[in-house]
Amino acid sequence: MAGGITETGEPYSPFVGLVYMFNLIVGTGALTMPKAFAAAGWVVSVSLISFLAFMSFMTTTFVIEAMAAANAHLRWKRREQEEVNDSDSSSDYSDDDVVIRGRSEPVETRPILSVQRAAKIDHFDIVERVEMGQMASMFFNKVGVNMFYICIIVYLYGDLAIYAAAVPVSLMEVACGNHSCSAGSVKYNDTESCWGPVRRKDAYRVFLAIFTLLLGPFTFFSAQKTKYLQILTSLMRWIAFTMMIILALIRIGKGHREGHPSVAQISGVPNLFGVCVYSFMCQHSLPSLVTPISNKQRMSALVMADYILILCFYSLLSLTAIFCFDSSLLRDMYTLNFTDNCDVLSIPVLRYFLGLFPVFTISTNFPIIAVTLRNNWKTLFYRDGGTYPWVVDRIVFPLITLVPPIIVAFCTHDLEALVGITGAYAGTGIQYIIPAFLVYFSRRHLEPVLRRDAVNKHRSPFHHTFWVWFVILWATFCLMFVTANIVLTKVKN
Repeated sequence: MAGGITETGEPYSPFVGLVYMFNLIVGTGALTMPKAFAAAGWVVSVSLISFLAFMSFMTTTFVIEAMAAANAHLRWKRREQEEVNDSDSSSDYSDDDVVIRGRSEPVETRPILSVQRAAKIDHFDIVERVEMGQMASMFFNKVGVNMFYICIIVYLYGDLAIYAAAVPVSLMEVACGNHSCSAGSVKYNDTESCWGPVRRKDAYRVFLAIFTLLLGPFTFFSAQKTKYLQILTSLMRWIAFTMMIILALIRIGKGHREGHPSVAQISGVPNLFGVCVYSFMCQHSLPSLVTPISNKQRMSALVMADYILILCFYSLLSLTAIFCFDSSLLRDMYTLNFTDNCDVLSIPVLRYFLGLFPVFTISTNFPIIAVTLRNNWKTLFYRDGGTYPWVVDRIVFPLITLVPPIIVAFCTHDLEALVGITGAYAGTGIQYIIPAFLVYFSRRHLEPVLRRDAVNKHRSPFHHTFWVWFVILWATFCLMFVTANIVLTKVKN
């Protein structure tokens, strides 16, 4: 995320790109969505998630347009340097001017698509992977760049806190839960016993300490997700989600459903908003995902198909959950509803698989997110030509990356709140505000150097400026609404 231009990687087909995007978006947030659905009411939830899917799709097209503009910017800069170099050896050109169609124009205002080149080049073709940090450096001023990195860092801190809490919670539930099939309607308290004098919250903190000791050291080194590890985690995710949907449908079909969710409950909307924003997050990873796609002619249609599939998947998962289980018994991590309820799943091995599913998938992502956050800290404070002392580079940056989310996870394991807050604040910045400003300033940046007939083929379908300001106003309203709700809730309590 903090990086600049990197290798594209092995190309793949649009269908493979669709699968990768689906796997990228559908993650931990989906497991917290059923409880958020139950709290907001099923009609309100379906309406809100549909609108938020549309908004996320819109800003995804904004990022793709900005990526194409960034590629055009790089080609223009390279060509500019080539023509300046050519002018040094030609008496027909001065140091500051280039002759185009018989007139003299400054270098910085000449069109990208010049008639001097016989070959037609698509300057907006996305062939170089330009990360969001590099795009921010191209199109934002210094304040904008710093705000971008701060937003990314806050989001990644939230991500790590969610991961650091989700794994110990799952381990605690599996280790302390009653798997004798007699606890399907029991809701445990953290102060209850786990192993003799050891309370459940003590067991949670023991597992958190083990998690930190095992995965924390990766923050001090480099971590890279391998292709085979990605295939394994994706396969486990598909098996787990499919199992949960089918098991809930079977129980509902047999007439054993316990859920009677409300139609609408406004008090649950702010948290649902944060969970949905978090669950549709992919904008920060689009450069790595889109650039290797071999045929990008219908990118908007491809992305729209993905969002429709994900919307249907989230709705099916959440609706089956809230009608299958009593809303008051839905867990923060939906997989845990299957670990101690034999009415839903009577095979012990499968109950343990669902209970431990988040442990395997999240544990593989934690080191990668931690290293990404560490690198963003380094980029934020980097100055041209400067280097960090060894202690700062190898000790200080990893520690400020690892310690805060572990402290947050130690203080609370309320996953629904962690996902809601991360999505509502940092998620709003990454999913709405940054893409809107990127596409707006990329258009303004290229206007002086583009010929009128030069059209960005990856231009967003929502290319009117109205949509940019609509996204910004929507994001501002949401931030104010969520903040006001939190303040009013605290005052009432």
